Amino acid sequence: MLKALARTDLLILDGWGPEKLSGDQRRDLLEIVEDRYERRSTIVTSQVPVDRWYEIIGNPTIADAILDRLVHNAYRIELTGESLRKQRSIPPPAAAPARPPPKPNPIIHNDPGSDP
Repeated sequence: MLKALARTDLLILDGWGPEKLSGDQRRDLLEIVEDRYERRSTIVTSQVPVDRWYEIIGNPTIADAILDRLVHNAYRIELTGESLRKQRSIPPPAAAPARPPPKPNPIIHNDPGSDP
């Protein structure tokens, strides 16, 4: 399976890093990243700041090797602001009450030949 991941043109690690990696997971990730380094594209999305990835990977030596290969030649995009999921879950503000229709103006007859 690891070799298949290495041959995939684009590997997306979505939502990476909410939990600390086990020893096997660290070694597997290192193998995948090494096999893909400068050969294939990898996208990593995470809500965890990059400076905390060392803590998540768990082993400083392996973390150095993984992050060196991921960050070298990388384009880093940091998004700021409220999550779109949160924005979409907030109900829209209550609409302002509708105005009543305007009252009709009385008809004024200025025709001298007509009766008021």
